Parts: sequence; structure tokens; C-alpha cells
Amino acid sequence: QVQLVESGGGLVQPGGSLRLSCAASGSIRSIYRMDWYREAPQNQRELVAGLHVSGTTNYDDSVKGRFTISRDNFKNTVYLQMNSLKPEDTAVYYCNLHILSLGGIRGSYWGQGTQVTVSS
Repeated sequence: QVQLVESGGGLVQPGGSLRLSCAASGSIRSIYRMDWYREAPQNQRELVAGLHVSGTTNYDDSVKGRFTISRDNFKNTVYLQMNSLKPEDTAVYYCNLHILSLGGIRGSYWGQGTQVTVSS
């Protein structure tokens, strides 16, 4: 019904930048909540950034001032701009979107994950 495809991960040096993308397709009427999570080895998956359709954002303290979540409504795509990256940002990043389908059904969906490695 709904598919999410993530892209943009990779290897970057400390202080560098990456932009992650999460493109949604399928029976979508609207996306009303957008979140980015990350999961490091032996760590719990944690919420990094969130965006509501109202424009309200929330960020984990560890990424405030460095990461920005945004959306492109026309493309049904959510982004995570990551600047001033640190080694501790290394993790698999997952998008999670709350979607209203064309049939009026609400549900949440996960992307497949994309690896971000920050290392010199």
C-alpha cells in the first residue's frame, strides 16, 4: 500500500554534512507526522527529529542546532539535513511516517534504513 525508500547515507568526516531522504509512494492522501530515528549497535532505536504538519519540530538534545528536518510536499519526501557531524552520530537512520491513505486509513510506516558513518 505504502512504500518508503531512504537514501543519502554514507561515509563522511567529522564536521561534514549529509542529507538523508525518505520518499513515500503508494496510496497516500497526506503525511501528517514525520520522524527520523537512529539505531547504533547495541543501542535502542531513538528518536532524533520529528515534524508535524503544523510545522512544529522536535529534536533530540544531541542534535539540536546541527540537524534539520524538513519536507517537500510535492514529492512526498522528508529530509534530514545533518551538519557538523560527529562520530557519535554514526548509526542506521530510519524514517517513520504517519500517513493518511486515500481510503481514509491512518498508519505508520518505516523506511529500510540507511547507514551513516562519521569517521576520519
